[in-house]
Amino acid sequence: MSKSKWFITGASGGLGLALSQKVLAAGHPLVAAVRRPEAMQQLATQYPQLLQVEQVDVTDRQQVQAVAARHQDAEVVVNNAGGAVIGAMEELSEADIQQQLTLNLLAPIQLTRAFLPSMRARRSGTFIHISSIGGRVAFAGGALYHAAKFGLEGFAESVSQEVAEFGIRTLIIEPGSIKSDFVANIRWTEETEAYRDAAVGQLRRWIQQHGDDNTSGDPQKMADAIYRASQLQAPPLRTALGVDAFEVLQGGYGRALEALQAQREIAQSVALPGKSGFVPQ
Repeated sequence: MSKSKWFITGASGGLGLALSQKVLAAGHPLVAAVRRPEAMQQLATQYPQLLQVEQVDVTDRQQVQAVAARHQDAEVVVNNAGGAVIGAMEELSEADIQQQLTLNLLAPIQLTRAFLPSMRARRSGTFIHISSIGGRVAFAGGALYHAAKFGLEGFAESVSQEVAEFGIRTLIIEPGSIKSDFVANIRWTEETEAYRDAAVGQLRRWIQQHGDDNTSGDPQKMADAIYRASQLQAPPLRTALGVDAFEVLQGGYGRALEALQAQREIAQSVALPGKSGFVPQ
């Protein structure tokens, strides 16, 4: 039985590595797009016939286009590479802003654009976008990370409606905390006095002091859940993973619905008589 070829960015650590291990163990050919090929040496030795490692900086559009051109037969493309810069919005440099938007939003967009034509021509394929609970709910200190992840979810949801009729499936994965190097790899802004004791400073110190101890997501179990979802004929558009993801998203959705319902009267009061508005079907 033939196995689908996978393409995973950020495959050398955390959830990306766990998913790579799962995919390879299931017998699928895998292209691991990573910045540090040496980090994949153990898996390359274990799966020499299945694993191909590509050195790619996903923030470089030309590199993304070139690697995608070499693997147009990939049937499952996973936008996993990402990372966070945490601190008050005023503390972010222009370089921080560009890096967060490029890594967490523009890179997945470019990768999707690079693989979409071949999938459309075959009338089959799957895009898996690794978002975050931070793609639906925002916290102080992560303004640009949230801007990128909210944007990724809007992009993925819109494109999913454009390509579904071509047999292309879209999965948006919303993990909570993951037992990985994510917290260790957070880049912190240089703290300013104005925000030291405010909401941003309090969150900064909580993450630094308690973040690792309270991390709840098992990357292997998350990888298993993502793989199972990828094998469904009609997977849900969004999948929340983690006890914290479920709790935070449930609370966020509940508060948002309550706030919206309270605005019914004012929303309806501004309508032109007899007009239903723009409501796409």
